[in-house]
Formats: sequence, structure tokens, C-alpha cells
Amino acid sequence: MFIDSHAHIDGEEFDADRGEVVVRAREAGVHAILNVGTGDPHGGNFERALRVAETYEDVYFAVGVHPHDARSYDDSTEYYVADLLHGSTRAVALGEIGLDYHYDNSPREVQREVFARQLRLAKSLALPVIIHSREADDDTLEILRHEYAETVRGGVMHCFGGGPALAEGALALGFYISFAGNVTFKKADALREVARTVPLDRLLVETDCPYLAPVPHRGRRNEPAYVAATARFLADLRGLTAEEFGRATSENFTRLFGVGPA
Repeated sequence: MFIDSHAHIDGEEFDADRGEVVVRAREAGVHAILNVGTGDPHGGNFERALRVAETYEDVYFAVGVHPHDARSYDDSTEYYVADLLHGSTRAVALGEIGLDYHYDNSPREVQREVFARQLRLAKSLALPVIIHSREADDDTLEILRHEYAETVRGGVMHCFGGGPALAEGALALGFYISFAGNVTFKKADALREVARTVPLDRLLVETDCPYLAPVPHRGRRNEPAYVAATARFLADLRGLTAEEFGRATSENFTRLFGVGPA
């Protein structure tokens, strides 16, 4: 049994076959999906994530303002996000939020301010957070330590791509570490070294679909069914059976988000 802890099946890439995608996931042994709404918070993207979660059994959702869109965050956005998350039993987290210094689609100082604001919002809502961090390891840890060190709900470093120091710092704060299909890529040796060291009771696995399809599906549109390939790869990397790895990561998902497969 596997769980895709981070997907974007509400996107237009899945408009033609979303139902079939969910069926294929179940057939592949994926029994729950966390769909994460991103994009312009004023453009209907977050409502779409909610609708997908309400349509399909065992699909949950999270919303938050991605660092790419941090420049659009204001008080009205914060109230809107809070209302969406507070108003649905399918909502399990706030995210993805964080820092992205690779693209810098929003100014870095704005990213940092909005990241901190959303961490405070998550604390007020008693929800775990989903963290995006790209080429921003030091600032991500500094803000988490300052704004989120005393939370009881914790969160997850999604699609982990940072170094050992970021992983160790996040684990010390009680966070989980989630790996996506890029851990299977030929040149991902450094990422695999981190994946070997994360305690089993802090591991999650995801697709981040439609991106980062794992080997042997690389080059195709990623989808939740493919999380099974990443899970099997990580299980083999750590000397576990797929069943052992699936059981552990499913239990981790339920522990963090408070929900799981029916």
C-alpha cells in the first residue's frame, strides 16, 4: 500500500483523464493522494484543488501560496486561504509554501516575509505545513526555527532536493522528508545519500506530478500511480521490501496529516 503525499492532479494536464488517473493509482496500490493546490490564489486554482478532493474518495487537499506567487499575498489572500482550509474536512495541511531562489519569480525579501506569515497562519489553524525549498537551505531553516520551532503539528519538506544540513535541521524540528521521482535519476547520487540517512519513521514518498516522473517512466507525464516505482526504488535503496516501505510511509502520512486510506 502506497500513498502519494504530494500531487497536482487538479492541473489542466489531467483535465482529459483525471478519473482514469485516480483509477490507475488505485490499481497500482496507491490508496490515498494529497493534492496540493498552487498558482495564483485569485485565479480559481485553490477552489479547483478543493473540488478534486471532494470528488474522489481518498483524495485530500492542501492549499498555500507558493513562493513563485508570494508577490500576490496580502491580507485578503490570508483570509481566503484560512477560510478554505477551515471550511472543508478534506483539508489536511497548509502548503506548499517556502522559498525558491532558483527562479526568483517573487523578490526574495517578499518570499521570506510571506513564508513567515503563512507559518504563523498554519500555527493558528493547527495544521501541518508543506515546505518548498529550492536553493534556499539556510534561509528556509532560519525562518522555520524562528517561526515554527514550537509547533506540535510539524510538516514535511516536500520533493526534497537540499543537502544533509537541511535534512538534519528539518528532522530536528520534527519534520518529515519526502522524496519524489528525481531520487531515481542517474545523476542523483547526493540525493540518494540523504535518502539513505532519513529515519524510516520520518520518510514520505510523492510524485509532485505532473513533474519528475521516476525511472522507468521518465519523460512521460507523471501521475500518482508512478509513486509505486519511486517507493520500490527507495525500499531497495534502504534494504527493505516494498511492503515494509509502503506500510511505514503510509503510517507516517497518517501520523502527520491525521488521515489515511479508508
